[in-house]
Amino acid sequence: MTHPPDAALHRLIQRLLPPFEQRGMDLSLERMHRVLSALGDPCGNTPAVQVVGTNGKGSIACMIHSGLSAAGVKSGLTTSPHLVSWCERICINQTPITLVELHQRLQALEPFAEEHHLTTFERLITAALMHFEAHDLDWLVLEAGLGGRLDATTAHPQRPLIAVGAIGIDHREHLGNTLTAISREKAAAISPGAHVISAAQLDPVRAVLEEHTRMVGATLEWVEPLPDAWDLGLPGTLQRHNGAVAYGALQEIRRLGANISEPSIREGLAKAHWPGRLQTVLWNERPIRLDGAHNPAAAAQLAQERASWCDRQQAQIWILGIQAHKQAPEMLQLLLEPNDFAWIIPVPGHQSWTLDRLSDACPNLANQMERANDVLEVLNRLASAPGSWPNPSPLIAGSLYLLGELMAQRIIEAK
Repeated sequence: MTHPPDAALHRLIQRLLPPFEQRGMDLSLERMHRVLSALGDPCGNTPAVQVVGTNGKGSIACMIHSGLSAAGVKSGLTTSPHLVSWCERICINQTPITLVELHQRLQALEPFAEEHHLTTFERLITAALMHFEAHDLDWLVLEAGLGGRLDATTAHPQRPLIAVGAIGIDHREHLGNTLTAISREKAAAISPGAHVISAAQLDPVRAVLEEHTRMVGATLEWVEPLPDAWDLGLPGTLQRHNGAVAYGALQEIRRLGANISEPSIREGLAKAHWPGRLQTVLWNERPIRLDGAHNPAAAAQLAQERASWCDRQQAQIWILGIQAHKQAPEMLQLLLEPNDFAWIIPVPGHQSWTLDRLSDACPNLANQMERANDVLEVLNRLASAPGSWPNPSPLIAGSLYLLGELMAQRIIEAK
């Protein structure tokens, strides 16, 4: 049987996934419950680690999955968003679903999705469970979307383990305006009897996690950052915290009966790969750093990481594309030191913060910013300027969609 070429498959898949702007955000579990029931509850008896939080969810999920794969445990992983291809969101033991398989799953799901008005994220999570069901897996790793209480992943009935990434302010229009409100939405994914693992959190978050786990009869385990002696595949000090959560989750999975050795856990964490998170890439053989930081909490973490490669007096060049609904002024105040300079660019295909709006919102930083049409314009200007390539390397941040566009167009390449 022949299949359409990749470009045609991408178009067919896109038709089965309605654009976000067409539907908007619609958080609910009722649709998912109805569809999963109609499909015979795919993977309904397969235990899952659900990963919730604001920042670091993808890194934690990636490391848990890498550890399971290294141990030979048959496991599936769902993540979001993707950088280049929808296929990145659904993996089995490090192997992404193929375009052909994804199209087949979405096509089989289409009548149910239309009948029950599934969102794009709900379609993808359901397609992932259908794919995992066909491969008879032992464990699932489900990265939640922006929520928890009403997130599509929370519809999965077997979540004995909840891994929690750093919780901060983001998606206020959907989750609430305070850290406590947002934390409650995230924590509400925790089911009775579940085991919850988290690294250190801000005091309001800690209070909510302790209150909710006590209320539902769950157990809560706090973990310390992994020591420097541990080899992690993901760069950055923050990954010591994420790695500790992943390590704790893998130990709990072992206690629940999976055959996972300590050496395989270490191997999995060392091999973990998650693009766009403090990643060094090349443009015309020149180094650039990438980071998907897109909210104030992530910007604060990135500012801390920056201290490991240069001091406050050194000039860091930022190339920032930030969606219009994000807290860009707060991000800039956290990122820009007095000698830094930021190029403000649009996020392709998305409403974005402009230089004028940012200058009005951050008058103290107005003389440290300039507009550009896109990343290539900035890179070409830096390359043609007198002197050598900037050191430290320019850093592109503000949106995973921006990074994905650079990778899709092959403007940058892995180092």
